[in-house]
Amino acid sequence: MQTLTLLLSVCVSFSTAFYFHMGEQEEKCIIEDIPSDTLITGIFKLQQWDVGRHDFLESAPGLGLFVTVTTYNDEVLLSKLYGPQGTFYFTSHSPGEHIICLESNSTRLVSLGGRGLRIHLDVRIGEHDLDAAIARAKDKVNEVSFKLEHLIEQIEQIVKEQNYQRDREENFRMTSEDTNNNVLSWAFAQTLIFISVGIFQMKYLKDFFIAKKLV
Repeated sequence: MQTLTLLLSVCVSFSTAFYFHMGEQEEKCIIEDIPSDTLITGIFKLQQWDVGRHDFLESAPGLGLFVTVTTYNDEVLLSKLYGPQGTFYFTSHSPGEHIICLESNSTRLVSLGGRGLRIHLDVRIGEHDLDAAIARAKDKVNEVSFKLEHLIEQIEQIVKEQNYQRDREENFRMTSEDTNNNVLSWAFAQTLIFISVGIFQMKYLKDFFIAKKLV
């Protein structure tokens, strides 16, 4: 049976790199909080467990990784099968949490041993593959020009991230103010109810005493 594990990744920088283990036909997901119109780059590598060496091999020949990216509105941004290592890209259309799910294409015909697979994953937010682009540059001038463009992109990404966080803080502040207003309104209503009940009880007791000729 396929299992789903969510690994919550808090984005405190523009790159999140880690590794985790995966069993046969097991799906694991991470959650990234991403601003809108942002390019996401994921670099991954599969390592297969070797029973004889009791260690992971440097690669996993014959295996692949199925990558699916969705939003909480069930919008599918990416759904593709890759090889044992590679890079995937997608662009966010709206701000919020995005779910990146990884699943090996192994079946029970492939023996993975007792520990299965190790997956190295590096998720980069708002960042192009700088090394690959520089390698394609024809001369030093193009390389410097690309670095400047990359720096400008990083600055724009920082500004975009700041604006996104500012919008979130504003929404949180408005929600807090609405909550405080509701609490004050409810407290005022409770006070009126208590006063009304007290007045009613006093009048009722007064009428009771008069009826019994106790006063």
